Amino acid sequence: MNSYQEKDKFYVAVDCIIFGFEDGKLKLLVFNRKINPFKNSLSLIGSFVKIGESVSDASKRILKESTGLKNVYMKELKTYSSVDRDPGFRCVSIAQYALIRINENIKNTVKENQAAWFDIDTIPKLILDHNLMVSDALKRIEDVARYKPIGFELLPEKFTIPQLQALYEAIYRKSLDPRNFRKKILSFDVIIKLEEKDKSGSKKGAYLYKFDRVRYQKLQESGYNFEI
Repeated sequence: MNSYQEKDKFYVAVDCIIFGFEDGKLKLLVFNRKINPFKNSLSLIGSFVKIGESVSDASKRILKESTGLKNVYMKELKTYSSVDRDPGFRCVSIAQYALIRINENIKNTVKENQAAWFDIDTIPKLILDHNLMVSDALKRIEDVARYKPIGFELLPEKFTIPQLQALYEAIYRKSLDPRNFRKKILSFDVIIKLEEKDKSGSKKGAYLYKFDRVRYQKLQESGYNFEI
C-alpha cells in the first residue's frame, strides 16, 4: 500500500508581489483573477505550481504568462497556510517578491497583458490574504533597505541625490531630511560625483552622480546601518 496516496491532497500556489519604482513613486502590479472564486477581482499575480516544476520556476512562468514580464529576480517572502485562506480549496501559497524599475518597455508589456500598476498609497482591496502579503513584503523591503544598498537597478545610470532620496522615501513611506540624507549617503562612499548637472528642475541644476560598482558590491556583501 502506498502511504502517499492515503494522505490529504491540497494545492500549492505562488503569488508574485511585484513592486515597481517610477518617478519617485512605489507601485504594485496586479491583475484581474482569471478563475473562480473571485473571478475578475483584483489580485496579485499568482497561480498553482505544476507537478514538474519548482516554486521558483513556477513564479517565473506565472509572471510571464500573466504580465509578459520575464527575467525578474524574485525572492521568497514567506508561506501563507491558514486553513481557510482560500474558499475554493485547501491551498498553501508561497509568496515571492521583487522591486524593479518601471521603464517604457515594462509599461507597454504590462498594459498589453491587461495587468496594471497601482500607487502604494492607493492599493485597492485585493482577494484572499493578498493585502497582508503586500504589507509583509513592504516591511521586508524596508528592513532590507536599512542594511543593504538599494538603487543600482532602480535608478538611471546617472542620478541626483534628490532622486536617490525619493527612492528611499518611497521605500520607507515617509519624508526624509535632505541634509541628513545627503550626509548619510555620502558617508558610505558608494556614489561618485560627476561634473554634469541635471537642470530639468532649475537653472542652477543639481549635480549628477553614479554608483561606484566596486564599493556598492562590497556594501551589498557586508551590509551597513542606514537608519535615518
